[in-house]
Amino acid sequence: MRIKPIRTLAATITATLLLTGCSGPWNDPNPPADPEVQTYFGSFTTRPKHLDPVRSYSAEEGLFLDQIYEPPLQYHFLKRPYELEPATATSLPEVTLLNDQLEPAAEGEEVAFSRVTIHLKPGTQYQPHPAFAQNSEGKPLYLFDSASESTQYTLLSDFPQTASRTLTADDFIYQIKRMGDPINKSPLIGLMSDYIVGMRDFSKMVKEARDGDKWLDLREFEMEGLEKVDNLTFNIRIKGTYPQFKYWLAMRFFAPIPWEADRFYHNPGFKDKNLTLDWNPIGTGPFMMTTNSPNREIILEKNPNYRKDVYPSEGSAGDEERGYLADAGKQLPFIDKAIFRHEKAATSMWSKFTQGYYDRSGDGDSNINTATFDQAFTVGPDGLELTPELESRNIIVDEEIRPSIFYTGFNMRDPVVGGYTEDKRKLRQAISIVYNDQEYIDIFRNGIGQLAHGPIPPGLYGYKGGKEGMNTYIFDWDETTKSPKRKSVEYAAKLLAEAGYPNGRNAKTGEPLILYMDTTASDASPRSDWIKKQLAKINIQLEFRVTDYPRFKEKMRAGNTQMFGWGWLADYPDPENFLFLLDSRQGLVKCQCDGSNSTNYDNPEFDNLYDQVKTLPNGPERLAAIEQMVEIVQRDSPWIWGFNRKDYYLANNWVKNTKRHGISQGTLKYVRLDQEARAHQQVAWNSPNVLPLFGATGLLLAIVLPGISFYRRRQKLTIKAEE
Repeated sequence: MRIKPIRTLAATITATLLLTGCSGPWNDPNPPADPEVQTYFGSFTTRPKHLDPVRSYSAEEGLFLDQIYEPPLQYHFLKRPYELEPATATSLPEVTLLNDQLEPAAEGEEVAFSRVTIHLKPGTQYQPHPAFAQNSEGKPLYLFDSASESTQYTLLSDFPQTASRTLTADDFIYQIKRMGDPINKSPLIGLMSDYIVGMRDFSKMVKEARDGDKWLDLREFEMEGLEKVDNLTFNIRIKGTYPQFKYWLAMRFFAPIPWEADRFYHNPGFKDKNLTLDWNPIGTGPFMMTTNSPNREIILEKNPNYRKDVYPSEGSAGDEERGYLADAGKQLPFIDKAIFRHEKAATSMWSKFTQGYYDRSGDGDSNINTATFDQAFTVGPDGLELTPELESRNIIVDEEIRPSIFYTGFNMRDPVVGGYTEDKRKLRQAISIVYNDQEYIDIFRNGIGQLAHGPIPPGLYGYKGGKEGMNTYIFDWDETTKSPKRKSVEYAAKLLAEAGYPNGRNAKTGEPLILYMDTTASDASPRSDWIKKQLAKINIQLEFRVTDYPRFKEKMRAGNTQMFGWGWLADYPDPENFLFLLDSRQGLVKCQCDGSNSTNYDNPEFDNLYDQVKTLPNGPERLAAIEQMVEIVQRDSPWIWGFNRKDYYLANNWVKNTKRHGISQGTLKYVRLDQEARAHQQVAWNSPNVLPLFGATGLLLAIVLPGISFYRRRQKLTIKAEE
């Protein structure tokens, strides 16, 4: 009698049924969470290219770098409008206006320079790092003469000894010199050379002194505009007056870099192993990068040497009601570890968020997009509402109108759409009228966004909404709806005829007007079809010239484009950061650099006003100049003005302090987690449906048990017969 297989089957079925009731989620992609280690789970979609703060200029990289590096200033987490506050500095910078003799300028005297003085907090420490490790003689421990001496080291974690040291003024001076060193290819070198005294001469000097890839000790070269006062104080001298310079001091370009790290990463052979500052950051911030596998995951862990830093006790209207002040005065950061997974598809990221395996719907610059919008929101009588499923889970919604603008540009050097004569202006105005951006927002952005009427977005000084801020060249005011109404297609056709193209044909040659849109996207996309239909309203034919991104950038630099899509997210919350997008000296062709003026717009009157605006403090004089500049570019129409971006972010209800910041991404230190609630809800949301298993098991038993009974009866009869 062979009943062992039967017993095995029964035991297996029993064990399976028991496991379905007592185990955690079967589909959890995360490692088991240690309840003693507060671990945040997030995601990123774009691999970071640069982790050196002097090179990085993308939002995707800011997700990581803004948690690691600390410039002198930072933005208040909660206050709106955006407000600067000290980070590693003790206070906001002291600014002294100087004459050409470097003496304080008397009232009414011409200001030649501004001296910006920064005082640092004592005792700020760097994260543990092998660059600081020393031998018994007090010299750097890990310095090698050849690549063969360091073959056993391929990752930072391979170095057995680490150390730290205190932050000093020299570290900030060293980083500003790195910004001026051409080999580092800082995107700010051009702009800052126009302001920081001596940076341009410094760049030439170090370029001539450099010997291949060998380390060049920048401490041996002076930059005229930098002065160390003492270990915790330094001066930056800039040309003229530039009130907005304080905002740059809150950006990672001005975060400190110790010379020891620069020297360490220039060891022979390190570059071949990605042992570089561009791959392995070193900072004083709340977190440090312990794993950098950008195709899979990036891990940040709490910096054990982080300075005293507490959660803010003040905020904006409504913050207390939303619980954003519940942690006031508590030491930061709240979490010990953050694991960010690389997600190539938005749908995969969304699925893991709704399963509870990601704490928020997106990190960094990620937000609810068209691929996931319908799964997150419905349109109700009061606007956007969460879907019933998400509402039942108490999902947290945060929204942020980011200082931004997305527009369609005209190349002002182009012989057809460029130029400054009245007929050229009317051509661009006619196109801007029929290019219905509100329709674009409704179709391609789920209605999220606000029509732009000029270069300055909402929330910044100088912005005007309503009738007062309306672009009168494109819109009329509707007294019934009390809102702007786009001018008619008939009016646009009239402007087109006055521009020399009646009914979309050249008045002199009779040839149809054919325009070209340069893009990196497919010319067969729904968006492309929509754009073609807009211009077809006045019989303008549009063709797309599709190239890859490197070729597109090359064409932009050379001025070989006609129309193109472009956008800008604010570096800092001041109108100057948007008005400079139309400064002729930043023109891509004119400056032969990566300038910010993509349209090559060149209006001397605008430039003169811009020079005033960037030096004036907020007040009636500055406001009048801003209003005049906006009127000029509305008339010239170098852009189809597009829209200002509005973002929505979701967080699971165990995540606290979820408020987003439209400028800074250095907000991870404020996030707090309820890991017990997370574990409980992960099980609830991912419990397997065992009813089919029970049904299948019951059917199996119904088939097997009678057979077993029959088999056992036959066995007994056979035994009796043999006896």
